[in-house]
Amino acid sequence: MSTSLEKTLGAPQTVQIKRTPQNQHDPPPITNIKAAKDCFVVNCYGRKIPFPALYEKTKTILVFLRHFLCYTCREYVEDLAKIPEKYLKDADVRLIVIGQSSHDHIQGFCTQTGYTHEMYVDPTRSIYKSLQMKQGEIFHQAARSPHVKSSTLNGVFKSVWSAMKSPAFDFQGDPAQQGGAFIIGPGDKLHFGHLDLNRLDHAPINLLLQQAGVKTVDFTHKAKIIDI
Repeated sequence: MSTSLEKTLGAPQTVQIKRTPQNQHDPPPITNIKAAKDCFVVNCYGRKIPFPALYEKTKTILVFLRHFLCYTCREYVEDLAKIPEKYLKDADVRLIVIGQSSHDHIQGFCTQTGYTHEMYVDPTRSIYKSLQMKQGEIFHQAARSPHVKSSTLNGVFKSVWSAMKSPAFDFQGDPAQQGGAFIIGPGDKLHFGHLDLNRLDHAPINLLLQQAGVKTVDFTHKAKIIDI
C-alpha cells in the first residue's frame, strides 16, 4: 500500500505520512525521527548500536517487522532478500530490517528467509513506540501487500504452529505490534514513511526502492537474484 509525504513547515525532521483515499477518514500520523534519537538497536552478537548511527551518513531503507514468526513478515523478508547488494551499493543506500525479538533469533530468521542484508532488533520496542507504530490491527482501511503469498488461514496456522514449537510459546516479538517502513538520511531527513495498519499492510518493496533511488526488482521470480 503506497503513501505520499508532505514536509511539515518549520520542522525538516518531521514528515506527515498520508495514506491513499481509502484511509482519508483517519488523521495522517506525524513521524518525528528525532523522537527516537536516544534509542538503540541490537545486533546478532548482542551489541547495542545507537539508532541514529544507521542513517546519519547514508540514505537508509528501514523496515520494521512484527514478530519473527509472522508469516507475512517472513514472506516480505524473503522478497527483500532478492534485492541484489549491487543495486544498493550503486545507489549508496543501506537496507536494514529491524525486528522486536531477542537478538538470539536474528541468525535463524536470516537463514530461514535467505536474507543477507543488515538486520537488528529493538527488543524493548522503544523505537516502535517513539515512531508511533500501531498496536493492534485495522483491516478495512488497508490494501493487501503484493508480497503476501499465503492465505490468511494457512499463514496464521503456520505462525501459531511455529510458536507452539518454540520455548514458552514464543512468537519472538509482540503479536499485537505492527511495523512500518521509512527512508531516512543522511542525517534526520525523512524521505518516506509507511505505518503498517495490519499484518498484510507492508509497503511495496519496489515503491521503497523507487523512493530511495534504487533499481527495482522483478519479484515474479522465486529464486534470489544474482548479481552480474
